Amino acid sequence: MDPLRVIGMVHLRPLPGAPDYDGDLQAVIDAAVIDATTLAAAGFDGVMVENFGDAPFFADDVPKSTVAAMTKAVDAVTASGLPIGVNVLRNDALAALSIAAATGATFIRVNVLSGSMFTDQGELTGKAAEVARLRAGICPDVAVMADVFVKHATPPAGVALAAATRDLAERGGADAIIVSGAATGAAADIDELAIVADATSLPVYVGSGVTADSVSTTLKIADGVIVGTATKPAGRIDAPVDADLAAAIIRAAG
Repeated sequence: MDPLRVIGMVHLRPLPGAPDYDGDLQAVIDAAVIDATTLAAAGFDGVMVENFGDAPFFADDVPKSTVAAMTKAVDAVTASGLPIGVNVLRNDALAALSIAAATGATFIRVNVLSGSMFTDQGELTGKAAEVARLRAGICPDVAVMADVFVKHATPPAGVALAAATRDLAERGGADAIIVSGAATGAAADIDELAIVADATSLPVYVGSGVTADSVSTTLKIADGVIVGTATKPAGRIDAPVDADLAAAIIRAAG
């Protein structure tokens, strides 16, 4: 995929069926559109829509109501005019591809595409074969951005970061690799980022913890960044995107 240098996050409020859903789907969609529009006005190159408010998450097969609601939200967010990505938490890449095919989204994020990771949803095992075949059948132009050693997770003992990166690139069908810190909002380890960048010729992104203070340095190693927490007041993920904080990221990125 052609790298989008700075991607902003649209964290959806709880969707129908989630424990904290308040019964007003239109309000969820309206808030998502406002966030995407704010990111576009600040100069972001793309946005990623994610069902962050749905915790606790299903492992890799979300309810059909989630797919329907996210499809409606992603379709509305296309009004921002930016390239749109989809991440269906925790790891439903097949749903993400289906949403992308229905809405014209151009990329998806997959937390575990190949191999396995131990997470708060249990052990997640990648479905690279299923993802590749579904993409070929319904949306061959949609790019797959895949995490290596994704946040909020632990890799199996003995699996090396460089080897896992090569497997994603050469055997898993990824179009870009994402490196993140240990948790949402946590900075990625620069040494680990360098290992990943050396292990693949694919675009490499940093997917957590990027701030206005770190974005310029990060982009000297990574091809792009995905920024969420740093665009929110006090780092509150459930808060709207702040126009000034979003603009500060773009200014610092240069």
